[in-house]
Amino acid sequence: MTTRLALVDDDRNITTSVTMLLESEGYEVDCYHDGETALRGLSQRAVDLAVLDIKMPRMDGTELLQKLRGKSSLPVIFLTSKDDELDEALGLGMGADDYITKPFSQRLLLARIKAVLRRVGLEQSEGAASQAVRLGDLTLDSERHLCCWQDKEVKLTVTEFLLLQSLASRPGHVKNRDQLMDAAYGESVFLDDRTIDSHIKRLRRKFRVIDPEFDMIETLYGIGYRYRTTGAA
Repeated sequence: MTTRLALVDDDRNITTSVTMLLESEGYEVDCYHDGETALRGLSQRAVDLAVLDIKMPRMDGTELLQKLRGKSSLPVIFLTSKDDELDEALGLGMGADDYITKPFSQRLLLARIKAVLRRVGLEQSEGAASQAVRLGDLTLDSERHLCCWQDKEVKLTVTEFLLLQSLASRPGHVKNRDQLMDAAYGESVFLDDRTIDSHIKRLRRKFRVIDPEFDMIETLYGIGYRYRTTGAA
Protein backbone atom coordinates (compact mmCIF):
# COMPACT_ATOMS: atom_id res chain seq x y z
CA MET A 1 0.00 0.00 0.00
CA THR A 2 1.14 3.54 -0.75
CA THR A 3 2.12 5.61 2.26
CA ARG A 4 -0.01 8.74 2.63
CA LEU A 5 1.34 11.85 4.29
CA ALA A 6 -0.30 15.10 5.37
CA LEU A 7 1.64 18.34 4.89
CA VAL A 8 0.22 21.32 6.79
CA ASP A 9 1.85 24.72 6.23
CA ASP A 10 0.50 28.12 5.20
CA ASP A 11 3.58 28.77 3.03
CA ARG A 12 2.47 27.51 -0.38
CA ASN A 13 6.02 27.62 -1.74
CA ILE A 14 7.01 25.08 0.90
CA THR A 15 4.00 22.83 0.35
CA THR A 16 4.48 22.87 -3.43
CA SER A 17 8.20 22.07 -3.40
CA VAL A 18 8.01 19.51 -0.59
CA THR A 19 5.02 17.80 -2.19
CA MET A 20 6.95 17.44 -5.45
CA LEU A 21 9.85 15.83 -3.57
CA LEU A 22 7.65 13.47 -1.57
CA GLU A 23 5.64 12.40 -4.60
CA SER A 24 8.88 11.71 -6.47
CA GLU A 25 9.72 9.33 -3.61
CA GLY A 26 6.45 7.46 -4.07
CA TYR A 27 4.38 9.02 -1.28
CA GLU A 28 0.84 10.32 -1.63
CA VAL A 29 0.49 13.78 -0.12
CA ASP A 30 -2.50 15.71 1.20
CA CYS A 31 -1.77 19.45 1.58
CA TYR A 32 -3.50 21.87 3.91
CA HIS A 33 -2.75 25.54 4.48
CA ASP A 34 -4.39 26.20 7.84
CA GLY A 35 -5.08 24.20 10.96
CA GLU A 36 -8.87 24.13 10.78
CA THR A 37 -8.93 22.78 7.23
CA ALA A 38 -6.30 20.21 8.18
CA LEU A 39 -8.31 19.03 11.18
CA ARG A 40 -11.38 18.47 9.02
CA GLY A 41 -9.36 16.68 6.36
CA LEU A 42 -7.51 14.45 8.80
CA SER A 43 -10.80 13.54 10.48
CA GLN A 44 -12.15 12.30 7.16
CA ARG A 45 -9.11 10.68 5.59
CA ALA A 46 -6.49 8.50 7.28
CA VAL A 47 -2.81 9.26 6.78
CA ASP A 48 0.33 7.51 8.01
CA LEU A 49 2.21 10.61 9.19
CA ALA A 50 1.62 14.37 9.40
CA VAL A 51 4.11 17.22 9.03
CA LEU A 52 2.77 20.31 10.83
CA ASP A 53 3.99 23.89 10.81
CA ILE A 54 3.64 25.50 14.23
CA LYS A 55 2.65 29.02 13.15
CA MET A 56 -0.45 28.88 10.97
CA PRO A 57 -3.70 30.83 10.61
CA ARG A 58 -7.09 29.65 11.90
CA MET A 59 -5.49 27.19 14.38
CA ASP A 60 -1.78 26.83 14.98
CA GLY A 61 0.14 23.58 14.88
CA THR A 62 0.21 23.01 18.62
CA GLU A 63 -3.57 23.36 18.91
CA LEU A 64 -4.02 21.09 15.91
CA LEU A 65 -1.74 18.49 17.48
CA GLN A 66 -3.66 18.71 20.74
CA LYS A 67 -6.94 18.01 18.96
CA LEU A 68 -5.39 15.16 16.96
CA ARG A 69 -3.93 13.60 20.09
CA GLY A 70 -7.42 13.44 21.55
CA LYS A 71 -8.31 10.98 18.79
CA SER A 72 -5.18 9.13 17.66
CA SER A 73 -1.44 8.51 18.06
CA LEU A 74 -0.71 9.57 14.47
CA PRO A 75 3.06 10.14 14.04
CA VAL A 76 3.74 13.89 13.79
CA ILE A 77 6.78 15.94 12.80
CA PHE A 78 6.77 19.64 13.64
CA LEU A 79 8.20 22.41 11.48
CA THR A 80 9.43 25.26 13.66
CA SER A 81 11.06 28.62 13.12
CA LYS A 82 14.72 29.04 14.06
CA ASP A 83 14.04 30.82 17.34
CA ASP A 84 10.95 28.91 18.44
CA GLU A 85 12.61 26.91 21.22
CA LEU A 86 9.61 27.32 23.51
CA ASP A 87 7.28 26.12 20.78
CA GLU A 88 9.51 23.11 20.09
CA ALA A 89 9.45 22.08 23.74
CA LEU A 90 5.69 22.62 23.89
CA GLY A 91 5.12 20.56 20.76
CA LEU A 92 7.29 17.67 21.93
CA GLY A 93 5.67 17.80 25.33
CA MET A 94 2.29 17.42 23.64
CA GLY A 95 3.42 14.32 21.81
CA ALA A 96 5.11 15.24 18.53
CA ASP A 97 7.53 12.52 17.40
CA ASP A 98 10.17 14.83 15.94
CA TYR A 99 10.79 18.39 14.84
CA ILE A 100 12.86 20.15 12.22
CA THR A 101 13.83 23.82 12.16
CA LYS A 102 13.18 26.23 9.29
CA PRO A 103 14.85 26.92 6.97
CA PHE A 104 15.48 23.23 6.35
CA SER A 105 16.98 20.97 3.74
CA GLN A 106 14.23 19.07 1.96
CA ARG A 107 16.44 16.00 2.02
CA LEU A 108 16.77 16.32 5.79
CA LEU A 109 12.99 16.49 6.12
CA LEU A 110 12.70 13.42 3.90
CA ALA A 111 15.22 11.58 6.09
CA ARG A 112 13.28 12.47 9.24
CA ILE A 113 10.00 11.30 7.67
CA LYS A 114 11.59 8.00 6.69
CA ALA A 115 13.09 7.60 10.16
CA VAL A 116 9.72 8.00 11.89
CA LEU A 117 8.02 5.67 9.40
CA ARG A 118 10.79 3.10 9.92
CA ARG A 119 10.17 3.21 13.64
CA VAL A 120 6.49 2.46 13.03
CA GLY A 121 7.32 -0.36 10.60
CA LEU A 122 10.05 -1.82 12.82
CA GLU A 123 7.74 -1.92 15.78
CA GLN A 124 5.08 -3.70 13.77
CA SER A 125 7.45 -6.27 12.21
CA GLU A 126 9.04 -7.13 15.55
CA GLY A 127 5.66 -7.26 17.22
CA ALA A 128 4.46 -10.02 14.90
CA ALA A 129 6.79 -12.43 16.72
CA SER A 130 6.30 -10.99 20.19
CA GLN A 131 3.80 -11.36 22.99
CA ALA A 132 2.48 -8.87 25.48
CA VAL A 133 4.90 -8.26 28.33
CA ARG A 134 3.56 -7.64 31.83
CA LEU A 135 5.67 -5.95 34.47
CA GLY A 136 3.69 -5.33 37.63
CA ASP A 137 0.83 -2.99 36.69
CA LEU A 138 2.35 -2.31 33.25
CA THR A 139 1.41 -4.21 30.11
CA LEU A 140 3.15 -3.56 26.77
CA ASP A 141 1.94 -5.25 23.58
CA SER A 142 4.12 -4.14 20.67
CA GLU A 143 2.09 -6.12 18.11
CA ARG A 144 -0.97 -4.00 18.82
CA HIS A 145 0.97 -0.90 19.95
CA LEU A 146 -0.95 -1.20 23.20
CA CYS A 147 0.11 0.06 26.61
CA CYS A 148 -1.95 -0.49 29.75
CA TRP A 149 -1.48 0.55 33.35
CA GLN A 150 -3.62 -1.17 35.96
CA ASP A 151 -5.56 -2.69 33.04
CA LYS A 152 -6.45 0.75 31.63
CA GLU A 153 -5.15 1.81 28.23
CA VAL A 154 -2.55 4.58 28.03
CA LYS A 155 -2.49 6.06 24.52
CA LEU A 156 1.14 6.58 23.48
CA THR A 157 2.82 7.94 20.38
CA VAL A 158 5.37 5.77 18.57
CA THR A 159 8.24 7.62 20.25
CA GLU A 160 6.70 7.37 23.72
CA PHE A 161 6.04 3.66 23.29
CA LEU A 162 9.61 2.94 22.19
CA LEU A 163 11.07 4.98 25.05
CA LEU A 164 8.92 3.19 27.61
CA GLN A 165 9.72 -0.17 26.04
CA SER A 166 13.44 0.58 26.28
CA LEU A 167 13.20 1.56 29.95
CA ALA A 168 10.90 -1.28 30.97
CA SER A 169 12.99 -3.90 29.16
CA ARG A 170 15.59 -3.64 31.96
CA PRO A 171 13.93 -2.50 35.17
CA GLY A 172 16.36 -0.95 37.63
CA HIS A 173 19.01 -0.29 34.96
CA VAL A 174 19.83 3.31 34.10
CA LYS A 175 19.48 4.45 30.48
CA ASN A 176 21.22 7.68 29.56
CA ARG A 177 19.70 10.10 27.08
CA ASP A 178 21.86 8.87 24.20
CA GLN A 179 20.71 5.29 24.74
CA LEU A 180 17.09 6.37 24.88
CA MET A 181 17.54 8.52 21.78
CA ASP A 182 18.96 5.52 19.91
CA ALA A 183 16.05 3.35 21.07
CA ALA A 184 13.41 5.84 19.96
CA TYR A 185 15.01 7.49 16.93
CA GLY A 186 17.85 5.26 15.73
CA GLU A 187 21.56 5.95 15.74
CA SER A 188 21.48 8.24 12.67
CA VAL A 189 19.31 10.95 14.27
CA PHE A 190 20.80 13.51 16.66
CA LEU A 191 18.53 15.71 18.77
CA ASP A 192 18.84 17.97 21.77
CA ASP A 193 18.79 16.23 25.17
CA ARG A 194 15.63 18.08 26.11
CA THR A 195 13.78 16.18 23.38
CA ILE A 196 14.02 13.04 25.53
CA ASP A 197 13.17 15.03 28.67
CA SER A 198 10.01 16.37 27.03
CA HIS A 199 8.86 12.90 26.02
CA ILE A 200 9.53 11.51 29.51
CA LYS A 201 7.49 14.32 31.08
CA ARG A 202 4.60 13.56 28.77
CA LEU A 203 4.83 9.83 29.53
CA ARG A 204 4.54 10.54 33.24
CA ARG A 205 1.59 12.87 32.73
CA LYS A 206 -0.28 10.25 30.71
CA PHE A 207 0.19 7.59 33.39
CA ARG A 208 -0.78 9.99 36.18
CA VAL A 209 -4.15 10.61 34.52
CA ILE A 210 -4.86 6.97 35.40
CA ASP A 211 -2.78 6.74 38.57
CA PRO A 212 -1.88 10.02 40.30
CA GLU A 213 0.70 8.11 42.37
CA PHE A 214 2.58 6.77 39.34
CA ASP A 215 6.32 7.10 39.96
CA MET A 216 7.90 4.18 38.10
CA ILE A 217 10.05 6.32 35.77
CA GLU A 218 12.87 7.76 37.87
CA THR A 219 15.16 10.65 36.97
CA LEU A 220 18.81 10.32 37.94
CA TYR A 221 20.00 13.90 37.51
CA GLY A 222 23.04 14.21 35.28
CA ILE A 223 22.83 10.51 34.35
CA GLY A 224 19.53 9.53 32.78
CA TYR A 225 16.36 7.60 33.58
CA ARG A 226 15.35 4.16 34.79
CA TYR A 227 12.18 2.16 35.22
CA ARG A 228 11.86 1.15 38.85
CA THR A 229 11.89 -2.51 39.77
CA THR A 230 8.46 -3.88 40.59
CA GLY A 231 7.60 -3.50 44.21
CA ALA A 232 9.98 -0.60 44.88
CA ALA A 233 8.93 1.58 47.78
